[in-house]
Amino acid sequence: MNYRHAFHAGNFADLVKHAALLRLMATLTKGSGSLTVIDTHAGRGLYDLSGAESQRSGEAQAGIAQLMKATDLPAAFGPLRAAVNKLNNNGPTKFYPGSPRLIADTLRKKDVYIACELRGEEHAALRMALKGRTGVETLCADGYDTAVARCPAKGPVLVLIDPPFEKPDDYTRIVATLKAIGRRNREAVVMIWLPIKDLQTFDHFLNEAQDAGIGPLLVGECRMRPLTDPMKMNGCALVTARPPADFAASMEQICRWTAQTLGQNGQGRISTLS
Repeated sequence: MNYRHAFHAGNFADLVKHAALLRLMATLTKGSGSLTVIDTHAGRGLYDLSGAESQRSGEAQAGIAQLMKATDLPAAFGPLRAAVNKLNNNGPTKFYPGSPRLIADTLRKKDVYIACELRGEEHAALRMALKGRTGVETLCADGYDTAVARCPAKGPVLVLIDPPFEKPDDYTRIVATLKAIGRRNREAVVMIWLPIKDLQTFDHFLNEAQDAGIGPLLVGECRMRPLTDPMKMNGCALVTARPPADFAASMEQICRWTAQTLGQNGQGRISTLS
């Protein structure tokens, strides 16, 4: 499968992931120490929603376009809407920021961001999108290996694992990376994005993630429709290891609003695994 996120930028899954990411960044940048952020599958960082890919899929129209005009938006979505408005100069939503742009715009001068993207063309676009940013490094490299190798042994760390799931070993490598980071840094927070297609695959991953022994896992599920067709992406989930104490409330707002407002008989679910 040749995955291109330009077709999916600004869809419901991006709204869930990016609203939660900004909430985590707001909490983790409150501390006095420097924060290290490692993004294993960064993508190109910035997406043109007027482009052919986005127009063809229509996913941004069903996602970010609905969020920007919503009148019942929970507070947890406020930073994302503000970031999109700023990017578009408070005009029509033509551009959508990927996780690299959102992270880079939130960093303090003392923080470090390592953005990994293995595809050469996407990495070239990512490098241009983040050119001149202080404390930012882009690598055309394997994100799983880099996350473990570059994770500092001490201090606050956020690792974002968001693969396209085009390789059969992605689930296995996520668990291995989660385990290695947990052993290397006891403070590290890891947020993992997952598609939800069928419960068997999802539950198996959760069992494996629990066995990684990194600590409590907060599971936020955004089920956009009943899980009747395992060939479709019926929703998405965020699994966060060692989440901040107040993160669950924001995660619940994000998942429930997205599923109930943008889904078809959708449902948001929050649970904790220890």
